[in-house]
Amino acid sequence: MRPLIPLAALICLTSPAMAKPAPAANPFFTPWQTPFGVPPFAQIKAEHFLPAFEEGMKRQKQEIDAIVKNPAQPSFANTVAALDDCGLLLGQVSNVFGLLTSAETNEALQALEAKIKPILAAHQDDINFNERLFQRVKAVFEKRAALKLNPEETTLLEKSYRRFVRGGANLAPAQKERLRAINGELSGLIVKFGGNLLKDTNAFNLVVDKKADLAGLPEDQVLFAAEAAKKAGLEGKWVFTIKRPSVWFFLQSAENRELREQILTAYSTTCDKGGETDNKLIFAKLAALRVEKSQLLGYKNWGSFVLAENMAKTPDNAYKLLEQLWKPSLAMAKKEAAELQAMIDAEKGGFKLEPWDWRFYSEKVKKAKFDLEEESLKPYFPLDKVRDGAFTLAGKLYGVTFTERKDLPTYHAEVQTFEMKEKNGTHIGILYMDFHPRPGKRGGAWMSNIQEQWIQNGTFISPVIYNVCNFSRPAGRAPALLTPDEAGTLFHEFGHALQGLFSTCRFRGSGAVAQDFVELPSQVMENWVFEPEMLKLYARHYKTGAVIPEALVQKIKAAGNFNQGFEWTEKLAASFLDMDWHTLTDPKPLDAAAFEKARMAKWGLIPEILPRYRTPYFHHAADEYAAGYYSYTWSEVLDADAFQAFQETGNLFDPKTAKAFRKLLSKYGSEDADAMYREFRGRDPKVEALIEKRGLK
Repeated sequence: MRPLIPLAALICLTSPAMAKPAPAANPFFTPWQTPFGVPPFAQIKAEHFLPAFEEGMKRQKQEIDAIVKNPAQPSFANTVAALDDCGLLLGQVSNVFGLLTSAETNEALQALEAKIKPILAAHQDDINFNERLFQRVKAVFEKRAALKLNPEETTLLEKSYRRFVRGGANLAPAQKERLRAINGELSGLIVKFGGNLLKDTNAFNLVVDKKADLAGLPEDQVLFAAEAAKKAGLEGKWVFTIKRPSVWFFLQSAENRELREQILTAYSTTCDKGGETDNKLIFAKLAALRVEKSQLLGYKNWGSFVLAENMAKTPDNAYKLLEQLWKPSLAMAKKEAAELQAMIDAEKGGFKLEPWDWRFYSEKVKKAKFDLEEESLKPYFPLDKVRDGAFTLAGKLYGVTFTERKDLPTYHAEVQTFEMKEKNGTHIGILYMDFHPRPGKRGGAWMSNIQEQWIQNGTFISPVIYNVCNFSRPAGRAPALLTPDEAGTLFHEFGHALQGLFSTCRFRGSGAVAQDFVELPSQVMENWVFEPEMLKLYARHYKTGAVIPEALVQKIKAAGNFNQGFEWTEKLAASFLDMDWHTLTDPKPLDAAAFEKARMAKWGLIPEILPRYRTPYFHHAADEYAAGYYSYTWSEVLDADAFQAFQETGNLFDPKTAKAFRKLLSKYGSEDADAMYREFRGRDPKVEALIEKRGLK
């Protein structure tokens, strides 16, 4: 997942004449004397952020005041470009703060986040409600046809104007004040939701004190659990958590059914047990406030507000796609459930299939049908080899190289840094990679930037990008070994990184991409992971170095669409849940548990499968992907169709197709998404490629 960066819209260049020197002790107030200008993380302390945020907002207000007071007639250069070029310090601080609060947070940063987010929301409102600034932008927008702007300039102008309108610039004074109050409350609730989720996730440990209860678990997970117990002061025992990947490994392999039920129940009731970390009411308030906000701005509901800027355009179009895939997915899931129940009955289990049984018996059925077990694959996917495989793919497609840099500051000792170059040695950008879970890191995987690519006063500013994941740590003497899903996740997030690294846009505002287009660069990369030609390049046994055997490759291929009913049903159920919350039209908080139960019943979700995310821990829907979780499916239509372009050439590394796709990545967000895709593919995307790829016919 790539989080959107709305603060990019705030970022502007600081005028030295306006800026007052601040205390030199704060590293945000002096130029960074580091390679490529990356943050000097060791020097940055929690106490530096608040004064840096305050100074950044102060400088941006001065810069905007200068735009407003410019006696010259509004033009693209002195208004729209100047606005995009403003707020450099604020953007710099926000980017570093966003990285640390998501990947390496602590109590001091969490307290500051709760304090500063509403202040930043108010600062953005000050910009949106600046009538004189809006009138200048509007004046440029109204004469756009005569300005002879290039496509990126036209796109930025249109985005800038719509941002003001969607930010409330046309509202009456009383409505603006209400919108300001809503934005402040929303930002505070989102921070609270995320803090509760991290706290509740960290709070649960499944402590196993009998070796017999480890039956079925692979050796590396047993070793990892023993090391976790030792760190927790429980030497001689084993600790499993509800963090990924610990919980999924346990559910997939542990023979003890009661413990499987215990850990899945803990996971599926995260922030749903009452008390201070319960998120149900918080989510209901978020949804209700979004209804009110969208209606203030002239939209029926939040989904309509969000999707007006996306490729889908309307919730009806998003629902149409989801429903098109839901019927075959649910039918397939029911067949899979029957297969799993048959396995249980054949073993004389004497019980009905439950959600905590699905992954365990799915592995058994896969073994029986395809003679394939996940544990037989993991030795061929050591983390470093998979990472290098992603680098190799980028090299074959785009002619780029990655070199590890040991001289760059990092925010944690585990973080790796790489320089990306063209084949001729030209610097492109820097990539930070952070792979393992920690108490201060939220769950999941994501990409964002420390430094956006843009052109400042004619100088190309190269990007500094980061990937954050939560893969198993090395256990014992073995390296970290990835599951097939984790290998796909690494390639996925790396695809997001490539989009950021390949960007050649003039404006930082160009980086705001339609939400249902943003997953294309990441999801398309997953298509190569298990292609035989690709596996030969990187899948090597961590002990012997032997390339993955052809027989095993064929088994992977044969099992490629196994369990697709389950995977698609749980993902689509979450997509429906998100969209259902955000197509409400009554601005009153609902009973979250009752609403979720009713919606899942409406869609016909079978009891053996839970939605991928339930309301109390659905961080995507609480924050930046509200009314946008469908976008993973929308983008998968694009990625299946885009990969088909390579397949049609007969060469999965076809240089001509790769060149065209890199061109799309390089101007991502700077032009209309539909137009960019049509330029690449020569036509609109077709859903048939996805249906065929996933075997959902």
